[in-house]
Amino acid sequence: MYAVIEACGKQYKVTKGDVVFFEKLDEEIDKKVTFDKVVLLSDDGKIEIGTPYVKGIKVEGKVVAHGKGKKIVVFKYKAKKNYRRKQGHRQPYTKVEITAIKLPTAKTEKVEEKATEVSAKTTTKKATKKETEKVEA
Repeated sequence: MYAVIEACGKQYKVTKGDVVFFEKLDEEIDKKVTFDKVVLLSDDGKIEIGTPYVKGIKVEGKVVAHGKGKKIVVFKYKAKKNYRRKQGHRQPYTKVEITAIKLPTAKTEKVEEKATEVSAKTTTKKATKKETEKVEA
């Protein structure tokens, strides 16, 4: 199962257990973060696409760390004018570990009901075959 979420102006494909680097979030370390803007959900080959978001699905994560990325050098230059400016930048990020992809409770109940219906049907089919064999003999 994986989901495509929208956070910090970008889209990320996440699964349970992934570690993702987001733009700086205002959360403390070891705090729970919830992303409710789920664009797409794939569950056992069944794909749900949101318009614009899939309703009732949330992705939960835990903030692992805050930090800064690699330095990017910004160099401005104009030929023949002796104009040179060098500037560096390090983008702050938040490291988040994805802990769960929460489905709505109605969907999980429907899946459980279907499983019990299938098992009930198979047991009734077996019973009817045995009864027919006894009647024929």
